[in-house]
Amino acid sequence: MKDLFGKAILDYLTNNSPEDLITETSISEADEMSVSYLFRDFKDMPKLEQKALQIIKGKVLDIGCGAGSHALYLQKKGFDVTGIDISANAIEACRLRGLQHAMVQNILDFKTSEKYDTILLLMNGTGIFGTLANISTHLKKLKSLLTEKGQILIDSSDIIYMFDQDEDGAYEIPATGYYGELTFTIQYKGETEDFFPWLYLDYNTLQNACFANELKCELIKEGNHFDYLAKLTL
Repeated sequence: MKDLFGKAILDYLTNNSPEDLITETSISEADEMSVSYLFRDFKDMPKLEQKALQIIKGKVLDIGCGAGSHALYLQKKGFDVTGIDISANAIEACRLRGLQHAMVQNILDFKTSEKYDTILLLMNGTGIFGTLANISTHLKKLKSLLTEKGQILIDSSDIIYMFDQDEDGAYEIPATGYYGELTFTIQYKGETEDFFPWLYLDYNTLQNACFANELKCELIKEGNHFDYLAKLTL
């Protein structure tokens, strides 16, 4: 892994000639993304993220913390928050920004005796599942890290809208596989990251997966464009 996403974050933070990230998926064309978006304040965050941060409780684990904006906001509010990410550069940026507990970790490899009252997965938190086949593995791991009355706050989008509709209004989605299973590619400063799987989940599919893994799934808030925030509890 070239860690281009993290490199862009660290470049922006240290003013090392940052450039826009170029992202592309298996069903969408290349799109430019300003790295500054990852450093947004609470007032500039989407409503779903704001809602999640308003219902945080107790000890917090922020998975896929990126530049650390969510974790730093919570730390300033007095929460005991740990941020983890697979990007070493992103974690270095979090530490430079003042996040007290930040570590390079893949959630499936995360070994700790700690239990968390809130586990946070934002900016399409279901993405780290990769594929439908991996959902149960991840949900079981998340359950093992949760206190008895804890909560998992996770967001995603139903990307059905990205597919064409026929004259009867039916969406023309692939006959094989789940339409939310994408591959994702990142380019930065002329380099291209190896593509990786990234999962967008519609709410009903997430709810069914939770039920199969003995988790309660509650819809907390819907966004303006097929996106939603869900709360999972034991």
